[in-house]
Amino acid sequence: MYDVLIVGGGLAGLINAIQLSKAGIKVGVIEKNEYPFHRVCGEYISNETLPFLQSIGFNPFSFGAVSIKRFWLTAPKGTELKMDLDLGGFGLSRYVLDEKLYELAVKNGADFYLKTTVQSIEKEGDIFICKTATTGDLYAKIVIQAHGKRSNLDKERRFFKQRSPYLGVKYHLKTDFPDDMIALHNFKDGYCGISRIEDGKYCLCYLTTRENLKTYGTIEAMEENVLKKNLFLKTILNQAEFLYESPKVINEISFSPKALIENDILMCGDSAGMIAPLCGNGMAMAIHSGKILSDLLIQHFDKQIDTHQLHQKYLQTWGRHFRFRLSLGRTVQQFFGNPLMTEMFVQFFKHNPFMAAQVVKQTHGKIF
Repeated sequence: MYDVLIVGGGLAGLINAIQLSKAGIKVGVIEKNEYPFHRVCGEYISNETLPFLQSIGFNPFSFGAVSIKRFWLTAPKGTELKMDLDLGGFGLSRYVLDEKLYELAVKNGADFYLKTTVQSIEKEGDIFICKTATTGDLYAKIVIQAHGKRSNLDKERRFFKQRSPYLGVKYHLKTDFPDDMIALHNFKDGYCGISRIEDGKYCLCYLTTRENLKTYGTIEAMEENVLKKNLFLKTILNQAEFLYESPKVINEISFSPKALIENDILMCGDSAGMIAPLCGNGMAMAIHSGKILSDLLIQHFDKQIDTHQLHQKYLQTWGRHFRFRLSLGRTVQQFFGNPLMTEMFVQFFKHNPFMAAQVVKQTHGKIF
């Protein structure tokens, strides 16, 4: 029996686990994988998160994180824009980041059920029952779904029933690329980010459509015929040393709006609404949303706010911090993937650097 059960041990789930267990609240985390493991993710985190991460005892630079201060944007025909990042960020792989946050959560007293999948969540009276095949039933007063982009638990949610055309592909590689720069290289029906992480490695992660993959049959053929039309990407893909035998892939990534609370279950991180990659910083948003929810839950268990107030304050605070960023991300997304539109977009911002700086600034939240 737990005060709080968290389904999903990604960034939002781990931050909740650390904060709540540190406050003396009994927490269990159910994670289908075993740490450390790779996730499809851009692995760039805005510096807005740094003060908070350091306050909970995690300094990313102690584990090889690399400071990133510059941004490079290219269109398929070769138009490019380079600029400094006002706030900036750092690069660190999820392989390292998640494992270290997991260790911190365990140190603070959180229980973990690894290699465990939740089959269903039911509610009897005031108690939630999480049914699993391997661990049996687990009980809690409050449940947080922080399982990420798409899960079997989402099957009854509205967004799940709308098919998504997107898939994500990620590599770790070694290449000749500036340490302090994050690049966004565009191609037909997609875009690719690359930035430095720990140990001299780079994360290369791209979003494209299932139709592109269907047309060419394999990821390798799609990269050859679509991604390499951007000459900057062609250079990277041809010269890099790839560190995986095969890429990590996730299918049907949805950027549709999602409900924040369903059947009295609290959604957090990507389960609550994933920010479009073109507006950046989904990792920062997941960390911040975990802090927001855990702060409110600590107030709730301290009897400062009741369940109704908890729900209302979570909706209001989450919306104030993230609704505009999500909306902006979905809007900007519409300009990319079409080579002509991308060319116009990059040309416009190349000749209007102030506007470019303002848009990039909106992709980074305020320091918390």
